[in-house]
Amino acid sequence: MPVVAHIMLALVYVTASALGAVALHVYQIVPPVTAGIIGGISALGLLQVHSLIARSGQSGMDKDLFEMRQEMRRLTSRIVQAEQTAAALKDSFEREVTARRESIVQEMRGLEGMIQNLSKKFETRLQTVRTTASDVPVDSASILDAVREALRENRVDLHLQPIVNLPQRRTCFYEGFTRLRRADGKVIMPTEFLAAAERANLLSVIDNMLLFRCVQIVRRLSERDRRIGVFCNIAMSSLEDEQFFGSFIDFMRENRDLAHAMIFEISVRAFRQRSDIASQNMGRLRELGFRFSLDKGEGLNFDLPELQAAGVKFLKINGERLLEELTPGGERPTSAITRDIAPEDVPALFVRYGIDLIAEKVEMEKSVIEILEFEIPYGQGHVFGAPRPIKGSLQDETAPPPDFLRRIAPAAM
Repeated sequence: MPVVAHIMLALVYVTASALGAVALHVYQIVPPVTAGIIGGISALGLLQVHSLIARSGQSGMDKDLFEMRQEMRRLTSRIVQAEQTAAALKDSFEREVTARRESIVQEMRGLEGMIQNLSKKFETRLQTVRTTASDVPVDSASILDAVREALRENRVDLHLQPIVNLPQRRTCFYEGFTRLRRADGKVIMPTEFLAAAERANLLSVIDNMLLFRCVQIVRRLSERDRRIGVFCNIAMSSLEDEQFFGSFIDFMRENRDLAHAMIFEISVRAFRQRSDIASQNMGRLRELGFRFSLDKGEGLNFDLPELQAAGVKFLKINGERLLEELTPGGERPTSAITRDIAPEDVPALFVRYGIDLIAEKVEMEKSVIEILEFEIPYGQGHVFGAPRPIKGSLQDETAPPPDFLRRIAPAAM
């Protein structure tokens, strides 16, 4: 307690004792001298009591201060110990990190050496393969003979790849692919036989056989679900071949009830380079109710009224390229709309002209997620399903009859 407080309390004690003595004298309880003695004794007693109380409080505070100092010493000791432990841990961690880093560096050097060795071996093998391949001439005559033999023996298979709607991924269409087989069962891929077949004017024969199978498959599928259609590839040279197209249009007229499910597919490049004859023949198919699909699209720069007038119902564009174009500043189709078109509005603009976009060659789920953001109606690619041959029994059941082969393939016989 402050000194001033002690003085004030002492004055209070003296004043109270003096007032008490005066009161004793005034009320004639005791004589004046006795009253004075009583007042003095009272003042001294009160002061003594206050002194004892003050000393007792001081003693308690001293004890508390002593205990606080002891606790501070203990805390200081613990902090010092913690700092020493932290320093030791830091040194140990740094030594361990250094050791591990050196171990990783050694392992990386070892891996680098292994990769270099593998690279050298791979280059050696690749050079050997290149040398061997360069020593074997490409025999287009043998390929052409294999094609003719496959056509004569009706070793023309149909492979189907699903085209699904998004986001449900329900199969809505199939695309048909032609695969020729050698006598030993090995498949002749299109990259091998197309050029030779085109030079020998056999593309129309292949297209006819594919067309016949597609028609039979569509009829089978229609029995189960009329909503499923088949994309049938056709070469532009076939559309320009008057001899082929005469029998072709007659065959399609006989099967015009399948117009809702048969879609003829040509490449974007072939469509843009089509001749007047091809345009007229496409118009004749369109009059029968058949529709067209363009594949191998490399962008969105299309004249939509032109596509609509030509009967184009579907447009396939590579999924990755489509995502590149569906950004601000990307390519936009030509239409009656002159304002800037937002990326998310592009698919709806195609639909406005009766054309559905198909993102083709989609190989990863990541691409599917990005495509869904733009509400692309259809998708095609290995992520949805790879081309697969139809069942062997179905291959036989849908094979063209011998008289059909003799009629369409005199050059192959």
